Amino acid sequence: MVKHTLLATRIPRRSGAMRKRPKQARSRATIEAILQAAAHILGERGWEGLTTNAVAEVAGVSIGSLYQYFPHKLALVEAVRRRHFDDVLAVLCAAADSQLPRARRIEALVDGMIGVHSRNPAAHRVLLEETPRGKEAGAVHDRFGVILHQRYEAIVRANARGTSTEHTRLAARVLAAAVAGVVHEAASQGTLQSGSLRLELVRLVESYLAARPSLRHEPNHPRGDRTW
Repeated sequence: MVKHTLLATRIPRRSGAMRKRPKQARSRATIEAILQAAAHILGERGWEGLTTNAVAEVAGVSIGSLYQYFPHKLALVEAVRRRHFDDVLAVLCAAADSQLPRARRIEALVDGMIGVHSRNPAAHRVLLEETPRGKEAGAVHDRFGVILHQRYEAIVRANARGTSTEHTRLAARVLAAAVAGVVHEAASQGTLQSGSLRLELVRLVESYLAARPSLRHEPNHPRGDRTW
């Protein structure tokens, strides 16, 4: 199994984004409707077109109900962003499970990342390019990056045992960048549901992980100090 230290399912939350936390199923359903509406409007209208009134209308809730949880539209956007981050980390956690067969781990990574980015793909572009970030948002993004690379390191270790720590970290960053690049490009081009794209991404991940050399098999570098 993956080490417990890598299994945190969500980015730690700070106070200030949401006014209160939902405790009942009805409240959680309200927040889910609000976040889905916010992501939908972000994708259709962009940052400038997002308003709390529009979100409340699309979500089918009163503006008062929305303000119970989100004090302004930036808090809404940060909640959408955080949920996307949490979904990505959940996919990576599943893909790092060393008890699964290798092929299943790779499929979990590829299918999971395609699935996460297929939800309101236009909203992801807005989140990346248009929405402002406050100090807390920057901290959340930085923390997400740290956990994301830890998860990719776990994926590399599960598929290429014996690789040195330095190589594992570098391989994880290359793999993370490759997967993100393919998925984000496909999202922007509307080709995420292409079976050919999925097949090629599976091949890419398989080939890269299969090429990871064991530390003891690296030619001419018995101490494993090569830096690629």
